[in-house]
Amino acid sequence: MRARSASALLFAISLAASLASTLLLEGGARSEPGAPSAMPVSSAAPASTARSPELESAVRSLVNNRELAGAQIGVVLVDCETGAVLAQSGEHVLVNPASNAKLYTAAAALAILHGSHRYQTTLSGTIKSGAIAGLVLRGHGDPSLRTQDLWAMVQELKAHGARRVEGDIVVDQRFFDEQTTPPAFEQQPNEWAAFRAPVSAVAVNENVVTMTVRPGAAGSNASISFEPPGFVDVEGTVKTSDSGADTVGLELAKTGEGGHRLSAKVSGAVAADSHLVRYTKRVEDPQLLAGYALKSILDESGIKVSGDVKLGASSKDAKESKGNVLARHESEPLSTLLYGLGKNSDNFYAEMIFKSLSAEVKARPAKSQDSAEIVTKWVEKNDLSDTGLVVKNGSGLFDANRTTAHSMSKLLRFVWQDPALRGEFVSQLAIGGVDGTLHKRFRDLRTHRAVRAKTGTLDDAIALSGYVLAPSGKNTIGFSILFNKVSGKGGAARAAADKLVEKIHERQWN
Repeated sequence: MRARSASALLFAISLAASLASTLLLEGGARSEPGAPSAMPVSSAAPASTARSPELESAVRSLVNNRELAGAQIGVVLVDCETGAVLAQSGEHVLVNPASNAKLYTAAAALAILHGSHRYQTTLSGTIKSGAIAGLVLRGHGDPSLRTQDLWAMVQELKAHGARRVEGDIVVDQRFFDEQTTPPAFEQQPNEWAAFRAPVSAVAVNENVVTMTVRPGAAGSNASISFEPPGFVDVEGTVKTSDSGADTVGLELAKTGEGGHRLSAKVSGAVAADSHLVRYTKRVEDPQLLAGYALKSILDESGIKVSGDVKLGASSKDAKESKGNVLARHESEPLSTLLYGLGKNSDNFYAEMIFKSLSAEVKARPAKSQDSAEIVTKWVEKNDLSDTGLVVKNGSGLFDANRTTAHSMSKLLRFVWQDPALRGEFVSQLAIGGVDGTLHKRFRDLRTHRAVRAKTGTLDDAIALSGYVLAPSGKNTIGFSILFNKVSGKGGAARAAADKLVEKIHERQWN
């Protein structure tokens, strides 16, 4: 957590300097069936617009790019101070925004929960003569809880004089409902990659397991370990070879009573000079993952547990969970956690924060569909919607959400105009040429650190929305560039978007 804090501080300082300069100087996936194809640059503009011929020409070039023939394209460039539309095309074309959906999640979370919101995880129970009775691990949707945080909480137990745990460890997941698969994630059920990790009120290490393979001497078995500890039973071996390519095999399957744990079948070989080899996979059922990790850490810390790990779902468990809070972990503030969304496009962080909205606003347990309703109503209340807008999940993964460049540009300007949201929202966006998903893009523009944006990538969708900050005498420009029907043309779409943003930057800074 310290590393994350330091990183967050550096980003905040960087943004503060850039925004302060800007403010002082300014004074102030698949497409819907039947959706229209990319349209020419709009000729009829509202009276409030102030067109930019050079940007209109750049948008026209993007729309008419032969490499993107057949694509659905929506583009809006807006002056964030005046609201003037500088150029637009296909602004009402309804598309899958891919990870640009995280912009709605981030903005709504900041507006509803506020940037200072922190997620708590606690260990409760009663302690007497070194024995803890009724130990309960309770979570409230922290997406950032790590194994080392559980270690720190166990040290708090030891400071209370704990030497053993009588009975079971109860994991209280009731802040969320029992649906651990976010909406639309069922579209790819056999995918074990970490980007498709499930959500839970108590989650650790983003609900994934990481296998580490440490080679031994040539001809011997390699050492296999899993993080978090205590959750995976290992079968098979991995041999250490003299040299050659690593051929490690890993197959995961649910095991244990109720299928709450995992078994791993390992095979193959690793070269003696490979040092460490790591493989990360999502957990199928995360409900007891943190509980088994906690049990393993307790044991390694010299605190013996007489019972097992179970879910706190019965009335008996509810009575047992009323003990004192013995240890507590607080997450970094929401404003920092959102870096996972904007800079790193972390689907797990997005879905956890998204789902937590309904628990804080509507009712508990939290339900993703309730959060979708909350975000949709927030968008509509602030006049940020457009015909056909759909919010289903918080990450934009798979074929779920629908929006338009018109709606996205209104969102960007709304946030820019709100002093309570602007700084923290812009801070969590990737900086062109500097960090996050944009660290390899806009490198020639990184001197000004002016490009702040969210990327989006699916097989059939490419998106880029954000801001180009401005120097003295000019206003910040918000942009939304959305492509659908670009399967096999993702590189061309991304290049076209970058070229347009570079044109905006040239207009701003030259």
